[in-house]
Amino acid sequence: MRTKDVIKHIITWLTDYSDSSKTKGFVVGISGGIDSAITSTLCALSGKNTLCILMPIHQNEQEFNRSNEHAKWLTSKFSNVSIFKVDLSETFDTLFKEIPTDIKSDLSMANTRARIRMTTLYTFAGSKGMLVAGTGNKVEDFGVGFYTKYGDGGVDLSPIADLMKSEVFEIAKELKIINSIQDAAPTDGLWSDGRNDEDQLGATYNELEWAMKEYDNSKENRFIGRDKEVFNIFTKLHLSNQHKMKPIPVCVIPKELK
Repeated sequence: MRTKDVIKHIITWLTDYSDSSKTKGFVVGISGGIDSAITSTLCALSGKNTLCILMPIHQNEQEFNRSNEHAKWLTSKFSNVSIFKVDLSETFDTLFKEIPTDIKSDLSMANTRARIRMTTLYTFAGSKGMLVAGTGNKVEDFGVGFYTKYGDGGVDLSPIADLMKSEVFEIAKELKIINSIQDAAPTDGLWSDGRNDEDQLGATYNELEWAMKEYDNSKENRFIGRDKEVFNIFTKLHLSNQHKMKPIPVCVIPKELK
């Protein structure tokens, strides 16, 4: 990958989109992970005003420390970056108490965290006339659907959604993103116990990238051992999460019925 040229391309794309939509910049949720780190940095490099929002909800301490460290790094480099912290722990707890016990599964409440954060990002964006920039990469957004529908999937534009996770790391290295983020295991930051993406997915991003390419080439399952296991993990997630990746279905009424 021509990393420097890709970076320039994304920055130009961000600038042009903001100009054409007559908006005033970007809002990015900062999680302490590599995807949000490079997204916020690319937005800052566009020269547009960039609001970075830290939204802890009983956050794992290491994750929150990384997000704080990245926020300080950004503001030391870019005068167009503003940082806001909105602690959503009490908001989440209030909602948690009101939801029936049999509805409060670990996954449903993790997704609820993401949706509370999305609402917060749009509160800032709507007030400031800005766009919410998504932080999903290609494997997450179009491979395994590893995001929350109307949570971190609720965005105005996706600057890095055509980058594989390995390419995200290349971009991070070129941008000199802080080492604590580059070295950290990828995580969505939705779990108080600090579980990472591999724990949830059952495969590494390198493995899922391989499976995604193989799936695109041929859906025939012709693998053995760990390759077969990873291919099956990818296939299951890819198919089960199509409802996230495809446009919302519309029930079209035939003309003769109107």
